[in-house]
Amino acid sequence: MSASLKERVLALLGEHHVMTLSTVGADGPWAAAVFYAHEDLRLYFLSSPTSRHAECLAADPRVAATIQRDYDDWPGIRGLQLSGTARAVAPGDEARVRALYQQRYPLIGGGAGVPRKILEALDKIRWYAFAPEDIWLIDNTLGFAHREHLPPSSSD
Repeated sequence: MSASLKERVLALLGEHHVMTLSTVGADGPWAAAVFYAHEDLRLYFLSSPTSRHAECLAADPRVAATIQRDYDDWPGIRGLQLSGTARAVAPGDEARVRALYQQRYPLIGGGAGVPRKILEALDKIRWYAFAPEDIWLIDNTLGFAHREHLPPSSSD
């Protein structure tokens, strides 16, 4: 039995760790690579609230993102194209999001051996949630330029 489109999207989210997040602000469009953790189709990331992409999000939560590894051959390309909204996580949800993120990236938990600069940076970040409304799975292993659309209702 073959996996559903949503299951294949979730598998790709689990295989990768970095998304390129695209925002737009007063100075125009901007892209930033961020590590993410996911819960179902919702993606969580952390950033400095003074970073250009976080300042853009404060003004306009609409975003687009891509997730893929660095391929060197077109026939092997597999990844995701997403669009939706990203907003700061509510203070009451920060502990849950941090724990989810820490499961994927144990360094976030702090403790012995973590460089001081990382611990200092973690004190200054904000948590963000990206809620995709539109998801496209790209999989050239199934044919050149093969794309499948996961409708917004499937993203719930």
